[in-house]
Amino acid sequence: MADFKLTYATMFNPPEELHAGFDKAVEKLKSSMGTEYTMLINGREVQADEKFEDRSPVNVDWVLATMQKGNAKHAQDALAAARKAFPMWSRTPWQKRVELLRKAAALIEERIFELGAAMALEVGKNRMESLGDVQETADLIYYSCYQMEKNDGYVVEMGKDPLVGYEARNVSVLRPYGVWLVVSPFNFPFALTGGPAGAALATGNTIVIKPATDTAWIVRLLVDCFRDAGIPDGVVNFVTGPGSTLGQALVDSPEVDGATFTGSFDVGMKMFQDFARRNYVRPIILELGGKNPAIVSKNADLERATIGIVRSAFGLQGQKCSAASRVLVEEPVYDELIARLKETTEKLVLGDPTERATYNGPVINKSSYNDFKNFCEEIHQGGGRFLTGGKVRTGGMYDKGYYCENTFATDLPYSHRLWKYEMFLPITTIGKVKNLDEAMQIANDVNYGLTAGFYGSAEEVEWFFDKIEAGVTYANRPQGATTGAWPGFQPFGGWKGSGSSGKNAGGHYYLPLYMHEQIRTLIK
Repeated sequence: MADFKLTYATMFNPPEELHAGFDKAVEKLKSSMGTEYTMLINGREVQADEKFEDRSPVNVDWVLATMQKGNAKHAQDALAAARKAFPMWSRTPWQKRVELLRKAAALIEERIFELGAAMALEVGKNRMESLGDVQETADLIYYSCYQMEKNDGYVVEMGKDPLVGYEARNVSVLRPYGVWLVVSPFNFPFALTGGPAGAALATGNTIVIKPATDTAWIVRLLVDCFRDAGIPDGVVNFVTGPGSTLGQALVDSPEVDGATFTGSFDVGMKMFQDFARRNYVRPIILELGGKNPAIVSKNADLERATIGIVRSAFGLQGQKCSAASRVLVEEPVYDELIARLKETTEKLVLGDPTERATYNGPVINKSSYNDFKNFCEEIHQGGGRFLTGGKVRTGGMYDKGYYCENTFATDLPYSHRLWKYEMFLPITTIGKVKNLDEAMQIANDVNYGLTAGFYGSAEEVEWFFDKIEAGVTYANRPQGATTGAWPGFQPFGGWKGSGSSGKNAGGHYYLPLYMHEQIRTLIK
C-alpha cells in the first residue's frame, strides 16, 4: 500500500489490501443499515417533522438510512448559522484553516473503506470507483490547502505610484465572499461536495451543503469528517430534502453570497437565471454535464482505443458527466474496432457493486431505469442497431434493483437528437466518418464541451488538441478515453454549456473563484 497511489488512472490494478479492507467494511456496514441521520445546523443535530428512506439501487429492499426531509425554515436556519459564523471563520488565519482542512482530509483517508462501502451501496459504483471517489475528495481538499500555501494566502504587493513627496503602497488581497452554497449531484457525491466545500472553506467562506436526495447518506458521512476535524460550529451546515422546496429556498435566499452547483444543464441554467434576479451579481460556479466524443483515427492503436472507450463509456454505468457517449471512427478501422468493443464489453460483469468481480452496478433510481428503456426504444425506432445491450437485466437479484445492460448503438443517423442529448446512462452511440475533419465537425457541434478523447498518430494528436472544443482532453489513453481526471494532474471543467467559470477544479486557477479582490492603497 505504501507504494500505491489510488487515482482513477491507477485503480485497475490495486493491491490486495484494498480488497480486504473493502470487504470487511461492507460486512460491517450491512449490519447497521437503516440508522437515522440528522441535518447539521450551527453544530446541532437537527431533525425534521418528515423523514425519507434512503434505499439502495442495488436492492430496493435495503433501507440504508433514514434521512430528514428539510423545508424552507431549515434552509433559512442553515444560512443564518453560516452568516453568523462568517466573521470568525473569515478572519481565522488561512494557515489555521488549512490545518483544520488537512485534518478533515486525513480523516477521509482513515475512513476510506467505510466510506467506499457506503458509496457502493448508495450510488451503485463498483468498489474501485467508490474508493476512488473518496480518495479524490481528500486529494481535492489537500490541493486547495496546497494552493493557499503556494500563493501565500493570495496577498500580493503591487507597484508603487510614482508620486513625488509621497510613499505609496498598493496591496492586492483576495477575500472570501461570505456564505457559500454547495449543491452536489448523485454520481460523485463525495468529490463533488468535498471538492467545492474544501475550496470554499480554505478561502474563508462558510458553507451550506445540499446533497442530491438519492445520496444524502454518504454526504452526511463527509460532513462528519469536517466536524470531527474540529471545524467550528456554523462553518459547515448540512441540510437534506427536496430540491423543489428546500433547494429552491436556498437558491432564492439573499443570504447566499455564492454557489457551486454540479448537475444537469436544465437545472443549472435555471439556477443561473434565478441568481440573475438578485439586487446585484453574485458568483455561481456551474458544471453542467457533457456529450463527450472519442475520435478514433485510422492510425490508432486499437487495443488502447478499445480499453479506453469501454472504460469511459460504461464506468459508473455511464452516469458520469465525462462519460464517452459518442464514438467517431474513421472508415478503415471501423469494423475492427466495433468487433473489439463488442468482445470487451460483453466480458464486463453486471451485478452487486460490492462484489469484487463486478464492473457495473445498477443505475441510480427508477427514473433513470425507465429513461434507459425509453432511450433504447427511441434508438431502435430511429434506425439504430445494438452492438451490445439495449435491454434491462431481469430475473433473480436483478429484479430487486435497477440493472441496465451496457449498450453500444450503431447506425443511428447523425441527424438523430440522441447524438447531442446527454442521456447519462450506459448508452454510447458509434458512428463511421470519412475523415478526421468530419469527426471533428461532429464532435464540436454540440452545446457541451466538457471532455474529449482521441486515438491516433503524434501529428494527429496535435491537430486534435488544437481543434477540439473541450476543457479536459486526452490522447492515446487506455486508462480512459474521456474520464479519469485527478486533482493536480488533470484539472476538471468544461467549455460552452458544460461550465460557467472557464477554470477547472483541482487546478491552478480554481481557488480564486471563491474570493473577490480588494486593492488596498496607503499613502505615507
